[in-house]
Amino acid sequence: MTPLPEPERFARLRLSRADRVGPVSFSQLLARYGSAVRALEALPDLVRKGGGAPCVLPEFIRIEDEIAAGERKGAALLVLGDAAYPARLAAVDPPPPALWTLGDVTLLGGETVAIVGARIASAGGQRIARGLAQSLGQAGFVVVSGLARGIDTAAHAGSLDTGTVAVLGGGVDDIYPPDNAAIYQQIAERGCVVSESPMGARAQARDFPRRNRIISGLSRGVIVVEAEIRSGSLITARLAAEQGRDVFAVPGSPLDPRSKGPNELLRQGAILCEGLDDVQRAFETLRRLEEPAGELPFMDYPEDVDDALVKQVAALLSPTPTPRDELARALNRPVAHVAAALLELSLAGRACLLPGGLVST
Repeated sequence: MTPLPEPERFARLRLSRADRVGPVSFSQLLARYGSAVRALEALPDLVRKGGGAPCVLPEFIRIEDEIAAGERKGAALLVLGDAAYPARLAAVDPPPPALWTLGDVTLLGGETVAIVGARIASAGGQRIARGLAQSLGQAGFVVVSGLARGIDTAAHAGSLDTGTVAVLGGGVDDIYPPDNAAIYQQIAERGCVVSESPMGARAQARDFPRRNRIISGLSRGVIVVEAEIRSGSLITARLAAEQGRDVFAVPGSPLDPRSKGPNELLRQGAILCEGLDDVQRAFETLRRLEEPAGELPFMDYPEDVDDALVKQVAALLSPTPTPRDELARALNRPVAHVAAALLELSLAGRACLLPGGLVST
């Protein structure tokens, strides 16, 4: 893979920080224009055509300050298209445009398995998570988790000696929860800390679904140890299934609410996990070809989109997510033309592009 020129890497970070540019629109802009430099040049006109307020791009100094903050912390920036960007994560739809990493970035490209679960975990659950992480590490796997209290902390502790990755909701310099400062420091020195949030960002509730998506996206499989029915761990399991990852669940007592999540996953077809053998057996029997990394989706975008089509597409949108292909069929227009119109509407703040080719208002 040819290294990206530094101006293009800078432009990709800047584009990813632009208002109304999310991972879906970022990928589509790169696919349409071939580079972030060209996409940034086209962005103001696209927003104007979509009928939105003028687009305010982040100033150069803001991006320079973020890069400088990363350098002061000793963090490394990975943008989509970099050779070191983890291949498994690059294959999800859509991948995060930019990642900050602290520690050994090569761990991200290893054989990775996620262990997630309850923050208020039982002593038995923590023992299971720690033992699983230790045995997985000794078998050559890198353990991924989210640095939360409970199961996450136990999983990191069990895999410190063999390789562990902590995915954060805030920036890689945001230690959350604060009482995990000691293990955070150990992971930064001996493992790898990852986040798609800017340097200095403090974790907020809206950041954790994105963090969970990276946990599952980095991993070949996700193991849920303890989790209640409505929990972030089950969101991670759902995301893993959507990304084509294997979902494992450790069964538990029906008397413990923390077992309801894993037990429900088992009812839905998750793989029963009592130890390392279950994980290895699943990977051997369910081994699938990895998707190519870093390949931008090809679509023969039109040079220009007529205003009439933009209005027609906008009229069909609703709060209910609708497949992009369905809109194209309804209008009897090529998917690429409808996708281009949706991109303009999204950048104007009039449409929301969702993973899996879905769109809503």
